[in-house]
Amino acid sequence: MLGRFARLLLASVTFASVAGVTRAEEKSDFFANRTITMVVGSSAAGSYDLNARLLSRHMGRHIPGAPSMVVRNMPGGGGLTAAAYLYARAARDGTELGALSRTLPILPLFGEARDLFDPLKFGWIGSTVNVVGTAVAWRGAAVKTIQDAMQTELIIGGTGPGSQANVYPTAMNSILGTKFRIVSGYPGSAEVIMAMERGEIEGFGSWSWSAIEKGGYLQEKKLNVLVQLGMKKQPGYPDIPLVLDLAKTAADRAALELVFAPQTFARPIAAPPNVAPERLAVLRSAFDATLLDPELLSEAERLKLDIELVTGVELESLIKRLYDSPADVIARARDALGGSLKAD
Repeated sequence: MLGRFARLLLASVTFASVAGVTRAEEKSDFFANRTITMVVGSSAAGSYDLNARLLSRHMGRHIPGAPSMVVRNMPGGGGLTAAAYLYARAARDGTELGALSRTLPILPLFGEARDLFDPLKFGWIGSTVNVVGTAVAWRGAAVKTIQDAMQTELIIGGTGPGSQANVYPTAMNSILGTKFRIVSGYPGSAEVIMAMERGEIEGFGSWSWSAIEKGGYLQEKKLNVLVQLGMKKQPGYPDIPLVLDLAKTAADRAALELVFAPQTFARPIAAPPNVAPERLAVLRSAFDATLLDPELLSEAERLKLDIELVTGVELESLIKRLYDSPADVIARARDALGGSLKAD
Protein backbone atom coordinates (compact mmCIF):
# COMPACT_ATOMS: atom_id res chain seq x y z
CA MET A 1 0.00 0.00 0.00
CA LEU A 2 1.31 3.41 -0.94
CA GLY A 3 1.99 5.88 1.80
CA ARG A 4 0.22 9.24 1.88
CA PHE A 5 3.25 11.13 0.53
CA ALA A 6 3.73 8.61 -2.29
CA ARG A 7 0.04 8.88 -3.25
CA LEU A 8 0.27 12.68 -3.35
CA LEU A 9 3.43 12.53 -5.43
CA LEU A 10 1.85 10.09 -7.89
CA ALA A 11 -1.26 12.25 -8.13
CA SER A 12 0.77 15.38 -8.82
CA VAL A 13 2.81 13.65 -11.53
CA THR A 14 -0.35 12.26 -13.12
CA PHE A 15 -2.03 15.67 -13.05
CA ALA A 16 1.02 17.33 -14.59
CA SER A 17 1.10 14.71 -17.35
CA VAL A 18 -2.60 15.12 -18.10
CA ALA A 19 -2.27 18.91 -18.06
CA GLY A 20 0.65 18.68 -20.48
CA VAL A 21 -1.35 16.49 -22.82
CA THR A 22 -4.30 18.86 -22.57
CA ARG A 23 -2.15 21.85 -23.46
CA ALA A 24 -0.62 19.94 -26.38
CA GLU A 25 -4.05 18.90 -27.61
CA GLU A 26 -5.32 22.46 -27.32
CA LYS A 27 -2.34 23.66 -29.34
CA SER A 28 -2.97 21.16 -32.13
CA ASP A 29 -6.77 21.09 -32.06
CA PHE A 30 -7.85 24.67 -31.33
CA PHE A 31 -8.07 25.66 -34.99
CA ALA A 32 -9.72 22.43 -36.13
CA ASN A 33 -13.16 23.09 -37.65
CA ARG A 34 -12.64 26.84 -37.28
CA THR A 35 -12.36 29.64 -39.81
CA ILE A 36 -9.67 32.31 -39.73
CA THR A 37 -10.74 35.64 -41.21
CA MET A 38 -8.13 37.82 -42.90
CA VAL A 39 -9.26 41.45 -42.72
CA VAL A 40 -7.79 43.42 -45.63
CA GLY A 41 -7.60 47.18 -45.31
CA SER A 42 -8.20 47.84 -49.01
CA SER A 43 -10.63 47.03 -51.78
CA ALA A 44 -10.65 43.78 -53.71
CA ALA A 45 -8.16 43.21 -56.55
CA GLY A 46 -5.51 45.62 -55.24
CA SER A 47 -2.00 44.45 -54.38
CA TYR A 48 -2.70 44.07 -50.66
CA ASP A 49 -5.84 42.08 -51.43
CA LEU A 50 -4.13 39.80 -53.96
CA ASN A 51 -1.30 39.02 -51.53
CA ALA A 52 -3.74 38.35 -48.68
CA ARG A 53 -5.87 36.02 -50.80
CA LEU A 54 -2.83 34.12 -52.02
CA LEU A 55 -1.66 33.66 -48.42
CA SER A 56 -5.14 32.63 -47.27
CA ARG A 57 -5.41 29.92 -49.92
CA HIS A 58 -2.32 28.14 -48.57
CA MET A 59 -1.67 29.05 -44.94
CA GLY A 60 -4.43 26.90 -43.43
CA ARG A 61 -2.57 23.72 -44.45
CA HIS A 62 0.33 24.72 -42.23
CA ILE A 63 -1.76 25.45 -39.12
CA PRO A 64 -2.47 22.51 -36.77
CA GLY A 65 -6.11 21.56 -37.27
CA ALA A 66 -6.06 22.86 -40.88
CA PRO A 67 -8.63 25.66 -40.46
CA SER A 68 -10.24 27.28 -43.45
CA MET A 69 -9.33 30.89 -44.19
CA VAL A 70 -11.49 33.63 -45.70
CA VAL A 71 -10.80 37.22 -46.71
CA ARG A 72 -12.91 40.17 -45.62
CA ASN A 73 -12.22 43.52 -47.28
CA MET A 74 -12.53 46.53 -44.99
CA PRO A 75 -11.36 49.56 -46.98
CA GLY A 76 -11.36 53.06 -45.58
CA GLY A 77 -8.95 55.74 -44.46
CA GLY A 78 -6.05 54.29 -46.41
CA GLY A 79 -6.17 51.17 -44.24
CA LEU A 80 -6.87 52.92 -40.93
CA THR A 81 -10.38 51.46 -40.66
CA ALA A 82 -9.07 47.89 -40.76
CA ALA A 83 -6.19 48.65 -38.38
CA ALA A 84 -8.55 50.23 -35.84
CA TYR A 85 -10.91 47.24 -36.10
CA LEU A 86 -8.09 44.74 -35.63
CA TYR A 87 -6.74 46.67 -32.66
CA ALA A 88 -9.97 47.24 -30.74
CA ARG A 89 -12.69 44.83 -31.90
CA ALA A 90 -11.26 41.71 -33.52
CA ALA A 91 -11.26 38.37 -31.71
CA ARG A 92 -8.16 37.84 -29.55
CA ASP A 93 -7.92 34.09 -30.12
CA GLY A 94 -6.06 34.00 -33.43
CA THR A 95 -9.16 33.60 -35.60
CA GLU A 96 -8.92 37.13 -36.99
CA LEU A 97 -5.82 38.54 -38.65
CA GLY A 98 -5.17 41.73 -40.59
CA ALA A 99 -3.43 42.52 -43.87
CA LEU A 100 -2.41 46.09 -43.14
CA SER A 101 -0.92 49.04 -45.00
CA ARG A 102 2.87 49.25 -45.04
CA THR A 103 2.91 52.76 -43.56
CA LEU A 104 0.65 52.01 -40.60
CA PRO A 105 3.39 50.77 -38.24
CA ILE A 106 5.12 54.16 -38.25
CA LEU A 107 2.19 56.58 -38.50
CA PRO A 108 1.80 57.00 -34.71
CA LEU A 109 5.48 57.96 -34.47
CA PHE A 110 4.67 61.07 -36.47
CA GLY A 111 1.52 61.92 -34.54
CA GLU A 112 -0.95 60.21 -36.87
CA ALA A 113 -3.55 57.65 -35.73
CA ARG A 114 -2.22 57.51 -32.15
CA ASP A 115 -5.77 57.31 -30.83
CA LEU A 116 -6.61 54.37 -33.11
CA PHE A 117 -3.88 51.78 -32.42
CA ASP A 118 -0.46 51.11 -30.91
CA PRO A 119 1.78 49.18 -33.34
CA LEU A 120 3.85 47.85 -30.44
CA LYS A 121 0.83 45.87 -29.20
CA PHE A 122 -0.09 44.06 -32.40
CA GLY A 123 1.07 40.47 -32.78
CA TRP A 124 3.16 40.73 -35.94
CA ILE A 125 2.95 37.58 -38.06
CA GLY A 126 5.23 38.64 -40.92
CA SER A 127 5.28 40.20 -44.38
CA THR A 128 4.95 38.43 -47.71
CA VAL A 129 7.63 40.57 -49.35
CA ASN A 130 10.47 42.99 -48.63
CA VAL A 131 10.26 45.74 -51.22
CA VAL A 132 13.32 47.50 -52.57
CA GLY A 133 12.51 50.57 -54.60
CA THR A 134 14.60 52.87 -56.76
CA ALA A 135 14.92 56.44 -57.91
CA VAL A 136 15.74 56.54 -61.61
CA ALA A 137 16.68 58.97 -64.36
CA TRP A 138 15.61 58.37 -67.97
CA ARG A 139 18.49 57.78 -70.34
CA GLY A 140 18.40 61.25 -71.90
CA ALA A 141 18.67 63.12 -68.60
CA ALA A 142 21.86 64.94 -67.62
CA VAL A 143 21.69 63.22 -64.23
CA LYS A 144 23.31 59.78 -64.40
CA THR A 145 24.15 59.08 -60.72
CA ILE A 146 22.85 60.03 -57.31
CA GLN A 147 25.87 62.31 -56.94
CA ASP A 148 24.74 64.11 -60.10
CA ALA A 149 21.30 64.51 -58.52
CA MET A 150 22.92 66.39 -55.64
CA GLN A 151 24.32 68.94 -58.09
CA THR A 152 21.82 69.08 -60.93
CA GLU A 153 18.04 69.35 -60.84
CA LEU A 154 16.11 66.29 -62.03
CA ILE A 155 12.45 66.71 -62.96
CA ILE A 156 10.51 63.67 -61.76
CA GLY A 157 6.89 62.59 -61.76
CA GLY A 158 4.76 62.44 -58.62
CA THR A 159 1.37 60.93 -57.89
CA GLY A 160 0.17 63.23 -55.14
CA PRO A 161 0.90 64.31 -51.55
CA GLY A 162 1.55 61.38 -49.24
CA SER A 163 2.37 58.92 -52.02
CA GLN A 164 5.77 57.26 -52.08
CA ALA A 165 6.48 58.91 -55.44
CA ASN A 166 6.32 62.25 -53.62
CA VAL A 167 7.41 61.32 -50.10
CA TYR A 168 10.68 59.55 -50.90
CA PRO A 169 12.27 62.20 -53.14
CA THR A 170 11.07 64.91 -50.75
CA ALA A 171 12.85 63.15 -47.88
CA MET A 172 16.02 62.69 -49.94
CA ASN A 173 16.00 66.38 -50.84
CA SER A 174 15.77 67.29 -47.17
CA ILE A 175 18.24 64.81 -45.68
CA LEU A 176 20.70 64.11 -48.51
CA GLY A 177 20.56 67.37 -50.43
CA THR A 178 19.34 65.96 -53.74
CA LYS A 179 17.68 68.28 -56.23
CA PHE A 180 14.60 66.35 -57.31
CA ARG A 181 11.86 68.64 -58.62
CA ILE A 182 8.54 66.86 -58.38
CA VAL A 183 5.85 67.43 -60.98
CA SER A 184 2.85 66.02 -59.16
CA GLY A 185 -0.62 64.99 -60.22
CA TYR A 186 -0.05 61.86 -62.30
CA PRO A 187 -2.78 59.29 -61.51
CA GLY A 188 -0.32 56.43 -60.92
CA SER A 189 3.02 54.83 -61.69
CA ALA A 190 1.99 53.77 -65.20
CA GLU A 191 1.27 57.39 -66.15
CA VAL A 192 4.62 58.54 -64.70
CA ILE A 193 6.45 55.92 -66.76
CA MET A 194 4.62 56.95 -69.95
CA ALA A 195 5.47 60.59 -69.22
CA MET A 196 9.16 59.66 -68.97
CA GLU A 197 8.99 57.81 -72.26
CA ARG A 198 7.36 60.87 -73.90
CA GLY A 199 10.03 63.18 -72.51
CA GLU A 200 7.64 65.20 -70.30
CA ILE A 201 9.73 64.42 -67.22
CA GLU A 202 13.22 63.06 -66.62
CA GLY A 203 12.79 60.50 -63.86
CA PHE A 204 10.79 58.74 -61.19
CA GLY A 205 11.49 58.87 -57.45
CA SER A 206 9.89 55.60 -56.36
CA TRP A 207 9.90 52.66 -58.78
CA SER A 208 10.19 49.06 -57.62
CA TRP A 209 13.02 46.82 -58.77
CA SER A 210 10.44 44.20 -59.64
CA ALA A 211 8.69 46.47 -62.17
CA ILE A 212 11.99 47.60 -63.70
CA GLU A 213 13.25 44.04 -64.11
CA LYS A 214 10.01 42.68 -65.51
CA GLY A 215 9.76 45.58 -67.97
CA GLY A 216 13.22 45.00 -69.41
CA TYR A 217 14.26 48.62 -68.88
CA LEU A 218 17.79 47.79 -67.75
CA GLN A 219 18.45 45.32 -70.55
CA GLU A 220 17.35 47.94 -73.08
CA LYS A 221 19.41 50.63 -71.30
CA LYS A 222 16.46 52.98 -71.09
CA LEU A 223 17.31 54.38 -67.68
CA ASN A 224 19.91 54.85 -64.97
CA VAL A 225 19.14 53.64 -61.47
CA LEU A 226 20.41 56.33 -59.11
CA VAL A 227 19.79 54.81 -55.68
CA GLN A 228 18.10 51.85 -54.01
CA LEU A 229 15.28 52.74 -51.63
CA GLY A 230 14.82 50.40 -48.70
CA MET A 231 16.52 48.88 -45.69
CA LYS A 232 18.75 46.64 -47.80
CA LYS A 233 19.99 46.29 -51.37
CA GLN A 234 18.33 44.21 -54.04
CA PRO A 235 20.40 41.05 -54.67
CA GLY A 236 22.45 41.33 -57.83
CA TYR A 237 22.99 45.09 -57.73
CA PRO A 238 25.79 45.67 -55.21
CA ASP A 239 27.25 48.70 -57.02
CA ILE A 240 24.10 50.85 -56.91
CA PRO A 241 24.11 52.76 -53.59
CA LEU A 242 21.58 52.17 -50.84
CA VAL A 243 19.88 55.33 -49.64
CA LEU A 244 20.81 54.63 -45.99
CA ASP A 245 24.50 54.47 -46.88
CA LEU A 246 24.41 58.00 -48.30
CA ALA A 247 23.67 59.56 -44.90
CA LYS A 248 26.41 61.88 -43.67
CA THR A 249 25.67 61.40 -39.96
CA ALA A 250 24.29 58.65 -37.72
CA ALA A 251 21.27 60.83 -36.96
CA ASP A 252 20.53 61.28 -40.65
CA ARG A 253 20.82 57.54 -41.23
CA ALA A 254 18.40 56.88 -38.36
CA ALA A 255 15.96 59.40 -39.85
CA LEU A 256 16.22 57.71 -43.24
CA GLU A 257 15.47 54.36 -41.60
CA LEU A 258 12.23 55.82 -40.25
CA VAL A 259 11.30 57.06 -43.72
CA PHE A 260 12.12 53.84 -45.58
CA ALA A 261 11.08 51.21 -43.02
CA PRO A 262 7.71 50.74 -44.81
CA GLN A 263 9.66 49.05 -47.62
CA THR A 264 10.41 46.19 -45.22
CA PHE A 265 6.88 46.16 -43.78
CA ALA A 266 5.59 46.05 -47.38
CA ARG A 267 2.63 43.63 -46.98
CA PRO A 268 2.39 43.16 -43.19
CA ILE A 269 0.14 40.59 -41.55
CA ALA A 270 -0.77 41.14 -37.90
CA ALA A 271 -2.84 39.61 -35.13
CA PRO A 272 -4.77 41.74 -32.62
CA PRO A 273 -3.22 42.59 -29.26
CA ASN A 274 -3.24 40.01 -26.47
CA VAL A 275 -3.31 36.84 -28.55
CA ALA A 276 -1.76 34.14 -26.36
CA PRO A 277 1.99 33.84 -27.03
CA GLU A 278 1.72 30.11 -27.76
CA ARG A 279 -0.99 30.71 -30.36
CA LEU A 280 0.90 33.63 -31.90
CA ALA A 281 3.92 31.33 -32.21
CA VAL A 282 1.77 28.76 -34.05
CA LEU A 283 0.56 31.41 -36.49
CA ARG A 284 4.06 32.74 -37.07
CA SER A 285 5.42 29.26 -37.70
CA ALA A 286 2.60 28.54 -40.15
CA PHE A 287 3.21 31.84 -41.94
CA ASP A 288 6.92 31.09 -42.33
CA ALA A 289 6.20 27.62 -43.69
CA THR A 290 3.59 28.98 -46.10
CA LEU A 291 5.98 31.52 -47.62
CA LEU A 292 8.35 28.62 -48.40
CA ASP A 293 5.60 26.32 -49.70
CA PRO A 294 6.26 25.28 -53.33
CA GLU A 295 2.54 25.41 -54.10
CA LEU A 296 2.27 29.01 -52.95
CA LEU A 297 5.46 29.98 -54.77
CA SER A 298 4.21 28.38 -57.97
CA GLU A 299 0.90 30.22 -57.79
CA ALA A 300 2.67 33.49 -56.94
CA GLU A 301 4.79 33.10 -60.05
CA ARG A 302 1.69 32.59 -62.19
CA LEU A 303 0.12 35.69 -60.64
CA LYS A 304 3.36 37.66 -61.01
CA LEU A 305 3.46 38.39 -57.29
CA ASP A 306 6.84 38.75 -55.61
CA ILE A 307 7.36 36.67 -52.48
CA GLU A 308 10.08 37.10 -49.88
CA LEU A 309 9.68 35.98 -46.29
CA VAL A 310 9.96 38.64 -43.61
CA THR A 311 9.26 36.98 -40.27
CA GLY A 312 7.08 38.32 -37.51
CA VAL A 313 10.10 38.42 -35.22
CA GLU A 314 11.91 40.65 -37.74
CA LEU A 315 8.95 43.03 -38.00
CA GLU A 316 8.50 43.19 -34.24
CA SER A 317 12.21 43.87 -33.71
CA LEU A 318 12.28 46.61 -36.35
CA ILE A 319 9.18 48.33 -34.95
CA LYS A 320 10.59 48.30 -31.43
CA ARG A 321 13.86 49.77 -32.67
CA LEU A 322 12.08 52.53 -34.57
CA TYR A 323 9.96 53.43 -31.56
CA ASP A 324 13.10 53.71 -29.45
CA SER A 325 14.36 56.46 -31.77
CA PRO A 326 15.34 59.72 -30.04
CA ALA A 327 12.84 62.56 -30.31
CA ASP A 328 15.20 64.66 -32.44
CA VAL A 329 15.56 61.83 -34.98
CA ILE A 330 11.78 61.43 -35.21
CA ALA A 331 11.44 65.19 -35.69
CA ARG A 332 14.12 65.10 -38.41
CA ALA A 333 12.24 62.39 -40.29
CA ARG A 334 8.91 64.15 -39.84
CA ASP A 335 10.34 67.42 -41.19
CA ALA A 336 11.93 65.57 -44.11
CA LEU A 337 8.58 64.09 -45.02
CA GLY A 338 7.06 67.54 -44.97
CA GLY A 339 4.07 66.26 -43.03
CA SER A 340 3.01 64.30 -46.10
CA LEU A 341 3.18 60.70 -44.89
CA LYS A 342 -0.20 59.01 -44.87
CA ALA A 343 -1.69 55.56 -44.75
CA ASP A 344 -1.72 53.79 -48.10
